[in-house]
Amino acid sequence: MIGQSPLRIFIAHAMLLLGIVVVAFPIYYTFVASTQTLQTILKPPLPMLPGDQFWNNYGEALFGGVGRMGGVSVGRLLLNTTIMALGIAVGKIFISILSAYAIVFFRFPMRMVFFWLIFITLMLPVEVRILPTYKVMVELGLIDTYAGLIIPLIASATATLLFRQFFMTIPGELLEAARVDGAGPWRFFFDILLPLSRTNIAALFVILFIYGWTQYLWPLLVTNSNDMNTIVIALRKMVSFADADTQWHLVMVTAMLAIVPPILVVVVMQRWFVRGLVESEK
Repeated sequence: MIGQSPLRIFIAHAMLLLGIVVVAFPIYYTFVASTQTLQTILKPPLPMLPGDQFWNNYGEALFGGVGRMGGVSVGRLLLNTTIMALGIAVGKIFISILSAYAIVFFRFPMRMVFFWLIFITLMLPVEVRILPTYKVMVELGLIDTYAGLIIPLIASATATLLFRQFFMTIPGELLEAARVDGAGPWRFFFDILLPLSRTNIAALFVILFIYGWTQYLWPLLVTNSNDMNTIVIALRKMVSFADADTQWHLVMVTAMLAIVPPILVVVVMQRWFVRGLVESEK
């Protein structure tokens, strides 16, 4: 503890409040703009209190379609982004936990060679291998598909490394006890390893979901149809170089809706997320 003097407590709370204001004010300002008419936004200064167009603006964006997006609704964009983010998070965790399980608990030739090959892929992010990956997606006919959005991004050396390090802390006696009880590899995995890995899975899920939600470059390349765009791509397309051509009230609505799912994931899984990051004893 820093101390319990009133001055130190006041300074600490003042710094926390200042940090909250700095972080929260742009979000509040965006929300205020999302409840105003287009004419109000284009005529500064913008009011500091929410307007009376909340239901009209949000209803038009969610169900009515956005003009610069070819009439595609923000609801469809949210669906596309949610499917992509969930697919990436679940796919990365599924592949990583299985590969880490095989590397730690099975003895096969060149086991560590395969691990280091996986680890080396950390030096090959999507941006480095994007051209050959895009060519493969074209040849497989996966352009403008959910599979094309998800599959190239689900391999994760980082998650494999984290699961491997955790599995190596599990006592060998636990494995021997499972063998004595007649548990095979799959039963040991599902009945023992998975329950022990829940906090790690939760922490990784939050990180990977946000990683998938905020992807920009790969969805930009692999989607040509507005119906398959993600909400991050849509935000860029909705903004024109001329203010008069931009539906700023719908842009602000889309920006607000784009941050809601990641916030919900963090809030709902906050307890498991923190435990997965700081818990040392399982």
